[in-house]
Amino acid sequence: MKKILFLNEPFVKDFCRTQRWAARTRGRVLRAPDWLCYAAAVAKREGWDARVYDLVAENKTKKDLAELIRGQKPDFVVLDSTTPSIHSDIDCARIVKRECPSAVVIMVGPHVSAVPEQVLRAAEGFVDVIALGEYEYTVRDIISTYPDIDQGPEGVAYLKNGQGVVRAQCHFIEDLDSLPFPAWQDLNLFKYFDGGKLYPYVDVISGRGCPFQCSFCLWPQAMHGRKYRLRSPANVVDELAWVIDIFPRIKKGEFFFEDDTFTVNAPRAVKICEEILRRNLSITFSVNSRADTSDEGMFKMMKTAGCRELLVGFESGSQHILDNSKKGLAIADSVRFMEAARKAKLKVHGCFVIGLPGETEETAEQTIKFAMELGCATLQFSAAIPFPGTDFYRECKKRGYLKTEDYTRWLNSGEQSSIVAYEDFTGLDMDRFVDKGLKQFYFRPFFMLQFILDTRSFSDLYRKVRGAKNFISYLLSRSN
Repeated sequence: MKKILFLNEPFVKDFCRTQRWAARTRGRVLRAPDWLCYAAAVAKREGWDARVYDLVAENKTKKDLAELIRGQKPDFVVLDSTTPSIHSDIDCARIVKRECPSAVVIMVGPHVSAVPEQVLRAAEGFVDVIALGEYEYTVRDIISTYPDIDQGPEGVAYLKNGQGVVRAQCHFIEDLDSLPFPAWQDLNLFKYFDGGKLYPYVDVISGRGCPFQCSFCLWPQAMHGRKYRLRSPANVVDELAWVIDIFPRIKKGEFFFEDDTFTVNAPRAVKICEEILRRNLSITFSVNSRADTSDEGMFKMMKTAGCRELLVGFESGSQHILDNSKKGLAIADSVRFMEAARKAKLKVHGCFVIGLPGETEETAEQTIKFAMELGCATLQFSAAIPFPGTDFYRECKKRGYLKTEDYTRWLNSGEQSSIVAYEDFTGLDMDRFVDKGLKQFYFRPFFMLQFILDTRSFSDLYRKVRGAKNFISYLLSRSN
């Protein structure tokens, strides 16, 4: 029987590979390796001995990785990749080969999907093959046909005669209902935390791809494409019921729909809510949304079905910046969205970015002012980071805005590092305005009082105390 290990390999403490901008987040968010869990579930369905290990969540080191490989002696090892961690990821591939020379190393994720040949050359043979884009079935097919890779699946990259070979481009799965549910049973789901979500929480991915053209968004451009492919409502709610069965404590926390934009298809969103109500699941959930999808009827149905919060990328308070980044959004859309959310009694977590093309001190001030006025329950500010595979990266490289192409500098001691500098707005300016916006919002006496009083349960108190501690940890790290 083939033995396959799917690894979220060690890097810096609290490093979150699965978020859109990989880093140790300001709130120390740790999200489960959902894509690896899908791929592992596919492998398990094939009858193989497959297992997911999240060495980051378990706070393990590369020494622990070596011991794991020595003890397990796997046939195949699947390693995730991100831009900031890629050199360390390659080092983990080296460790795998050192401890088990016969193991085949497959690397997956957004960075290797964006620049596969570059990674293969840097890996110097320690990475055997790359699975591009949505990799669940591609990994399965690699394992099934290896070592006959030349005649094997498409959507792969590998070295042949010292040269990088790419067989077709990223693979997109059309029938998402055909996928098994992720292998959550391999993980301790209590390890994952987000101060903005009820504790514990579990991700659900009910659709993949995004039809919008935001120049900076990594996952649609590097992994999932622009076509929004949907699971059927029944299949989605089957998964919710299954998670409740294997992890009953989720009833005390919440599900989070990690789709790029859950609300882009209102009739389908309503059908999922109707199915939740029909089965009387009595759950709490939150979703990613967009500010131009403010359908009041949909919001009311979502609230009835258990929706607590909408996570929305408002991005900027400057129309000029929104247009420059191809957001396809008007400032007025955001105002209408907030009004519709208020009417439906849904909380909103606002996401804002400092440092998109054309940013100045004036536009950054506009964004902070806009964020403070919108009425969000919580919010986040991030510095704009151009990742390989995105239009934003290509524009920054073309115009000379990148301060470095050394991927080790994408982070600063694990924290997000600003690697873009415009003529009149530097990376230091971005960091300064990010911190300014966070402090102005979260250090308001009204927010702190509401934060304390609006506590639902002991687990809610736990996530708030932990979240506050994490945020203070970030601020202290900035002062050093």
